[in-house]
Amino acid sequence: MRLGIVGTGMIVDMVGDHLASWGIDVVAVAGTPRSLDKVNELADRYGAAGRYVDYHDLMADPNVDTVYVAVPNFLHLEVSEAALRAGKDVICEKPLASNEREAEGLATLARECHRFLWEAVVTTRQPNFKVIRDELLPRIGTVKVVSVNYSQYSSRYDAFRAGKVLPAFDPAKAGGAIMDLGLYTLSFTLGLFGEPASARYRANIERGIDTSGIVDLDYDGFRAICICAKDCGAPSYAIIQGTDGYIHMASQPNACGAVTLHLNDGTEEFHDHCLPVMWEGEFREFLAQQQVGDLEECYRQLDQSLLVSRVQNTVRREAGVIFPADEQ
Repeated sequence: MRLGIVGTGMIVDMVGDHLASWGIDVVAVAGTPRSLDKVNELADRYGAAGRYVDYHDLMADPNVDTVYVAVPNFLHLEVSEAALRAGKDVICEKPLASNEREAEGLATLARECHRFLWEAVVTTRQPNFKVIRDELLPRIGTVKVVSVNYSQYSSRYDAFRAGKVLPAFDPAKAGGAIMDLGLYTLSFTLGLFGEPASARYRANIERGIDTSGIVDLDYDGFRAICICAKDCGAPSYAIIQGTDGYIHMASQPNACGAVTLHLNDGTEEFHDHCLPVMWEGEFREFLAQQQVGDLEECYRQLDQSLLVSRVQNTVRREAGVIFPADEQ
């Protein structure tokens, strides 16, 4: 994989230093004229020859076969679409787009172009998630109650309260709690149980954006809640309660940390298969699929991203949080 990175934000700093160790070669970085110094800094760190202040120039770089889209949410559609049309594979940071209509359009284009399109959601690609799904869930009997919480006081919330609106809390840029932390709680829950019969988002809304809220999911025979908060903090967790026991994960759902199985007969089992770096599992999966041309598995995972997007954006709009993309 010869990767071109579009974006110079925090996620690029966190992920970029590890890519070479996972077999991924960063060959180009693109930002804006205003971020030229950061473009050069990142390119120097990763040994990338391509340095651009217009992402269209990166798309034309013949050395790039895959584009990592790491720009604000509202730009995901524009940049990902340009990359697919340029014949590149695409790794797009979550969420895939500003709403499900845009996400479905990207998925259709990827299929038409026979290109890979991955949403960079770590949750369902974590080893501990797979242990829960494949090994532990069948052992707790009939599921009755599920609760997933990702609450983290945002470093940008103080600025928001003071009147400064940054992208994380800007409806014009597809911000808000459910588009960020809420996506992980939904990915975890829908990744295990599929599409709910119904869903409702009870959101705390300030100046047109959700700063926190609870999604109620109704499944046949059990109930689930997904809590997301950027305006307050608390320990994050996931608990799945069944008739024969329960599963407890004491971490945020994107990290999928250590898991304990508690059975009614007193059995307790501890499982922890965390990778050294949170993003390793997903990028190794992307690379492995690309190397063997496994578009079928890529598109299966893409369908899961589309399911999450449909639920996420339907309940967001019903709660009264509307983006410009919803009105186009």
